[in-house]
Amino acid sequence: MAKDSATKRKSKSVDPSQLKGRRFGRVLTKLGLLTRDQVHEALAVQKVAKKKGDSKKVGAIMLEMGLIEENDILKALAGQSGLAWKEFDIDSIPQQAIEALPVESATTYQIAPIEYDEGSKTLTVALKSPDNFRAVDDLRLLMGFKVNAVVSPGDLIDKVIKEKYASASTSMADMMADLDDVDLGSFGDDDSSDLSKLASAASDNKIVRLLNLVLLQAIRDKASDIHFEPFEEEFKMRYRIDGVLYEMVPPPMHLAMPIVSRIKIMANLDISERRLPQDGRIELSVGGSPVDLRVSVLPTMFGESVVMRVLDRSNVQLSMDKIGLRAADYEKMSDIIHRPNGIVVVTGPTGSGKTTTLYSALTELNDPETKILTAEDPVEYDIDGLIQCQINTDQDLTFAKLLRSFLRQDPDVILVGEIRDLETAQIAVQASLTGHLVFSTLHTNDAPSTVLRLVDLGVETFLITATVEAIVAQRLVRRICNGCKEEYVPNSEELLELKLRPEDVEDRTFFRGKGCNQCNNSGYRGRLAIFEIMEFDDAVRELVLSQASTAVLRVEAQKRGMRSLRECGLLAIYDGQTTIDEVVRETMIDD
Repeated sequence: MAKDSATKRKSKSVDPSQLKGRRFGRVLTKLGLLTRDQVHEALAVQKVAKKKGDSKKVGAIMLEMGLIEENDILKALAGQSGLAWKEFDIDSIPQQAIEALPVESATTYQIAPIEYDEGSKTLTVALKSPDNFRAVDDLRLLMGFKVNAVVSPGDLIDKVIKEKYASASTSMADMMADLDDVDLGSFGDDDSSDLSKLASAASDNKIVRLLNLVLLQAIRDKASDIHFEPFEEEFKMRYRIDGVLYEMVPPPMHLAMPIVSRIKIMANLDISERRLPQDGRIELSVGGSPVDLRVSVLPTMFGESVVMRVLDRSNVQLSMDKIGLRAADYEKMSDIIHRPNGIVVVTGPTGSGKTTTLYSALTELNDPETKILTAEDPVEYDIDGLIQCQINTDQDLTFAKLLRSFLRQDPDVILVGEIRDLETAQIAVQASLTGHLVFSTLHTNDAPSTVLRLVDLGVETFLITATVEAIVAQRLVRRICNGCKEEYVPNSEELLELKLRPEDVEDRTFFRGKGCNQCNNSGYRGRLAIFEIMEFDDAVRELVLSQASTAVLRVEAQKRGMRSLRECGLLAIYDGQTTIDEVVRETMIDD
């Protein structure tokens, strides 16, 4: 009976703004899709189900009862979000609307353009779900024009993407070829007077499409950085993937300034300022995952160089068991980070994964009973449960100043992004001595040499021995691509790099990647961390107090179970995870 009445009932045309924020059942009645009695019937069923431990949403219950259809749920959710529901005719979509939304954006965000007003530069797009509202914000940022959204049936949107964009796929090479003939005017180095002309060029549809393609391809290829570099006769573009730079098809030289200006506009930077460095940030949501782009603009001899750091949360595993620790090392690290106080230093060059390791440790410690404060420069990932503070040198807010304030905030665990000077080191030591667990980073080549670096900063050796619990050195090596992994026999020269003889590895199997489409013919896909964990016990502390050399410290630590970076890399080679070349490139020979 209920099903028959529901099928006869027609949806009313109601202003979505009147429905925003209303209860789901109330929206359904306002739209004329259900009666109040039917809503109360479904809520009663939900109440009974809850008592039995079944926490189904009322929409799913109404669907099971045959009161509504799936599209009715979407209509109600759209109304709750203040969005209109629209069913459209695919053939009535103007070509202007299709051309206004690039294929890369349509497929990435799973949206369809349905109307475009050239005069006001307003695009109306259809979403599969009102939850995809971030796509609208991203499009406003990426495309530079107004975007209105409606909610439509998913199969209609799929049909638009399939039919209207079937032959619209654009490669980077095709895009660059099209741009060769684009003339947006000339811009001299000192032409800061005609900013409207430059802003207009930066908003040109072809420049916008190029940058969209560059950003989406970088995120898809899991690039960590995108480089735009001006030279005397060319404007290069490079991606850093798995720690290695790859040169891409370069944009035409005459479009360098509009491209840089477009990036500046997206990052809310000053397009008229070309003589000073600038830093900004672009926030996107690609495929439902938040992506942060940190933008750095640097004036050079031939124009402005731009580097965009891609911080993709979906590409980072913030968990101790996912960062590449071997079973024994995982147990050791787990024991270290659960100590009540002390300092744990993670060391390595820039881009060696130190931040990921520290975040993973904090994620492991993150629970309602533990207060965690972090001082970072910059805050790379926002983690629930952590109180994160960013350094601000313009306001003279340094690591040392933040740390001093931290001690009055009753923390259990403190993260100091980096120990850069004696003042920061001394406050970290104080924090440790007063019962706090402190994590920090330093830039040194290995774990034993970190002690000398702390002494160089001015930290007394007795304070180092009293507070430091462990020093963890790490590097990132590229993983062999599983799509093209093959066995091979290394030659004597390769083995010599590892101080090995052919007879030492008679029973070992070595692997390499021969190159395939999955890994852009590099033979590698993804990266793996290798670690050197130096724990401070009584013997090591005695050597530090007596100011023993780094070499003596290293020998003693290895006697007491420390596996060097080279040894850890060798085990990764034997496991078939990486290659000899990678380990040799990232680690030093053990003495």
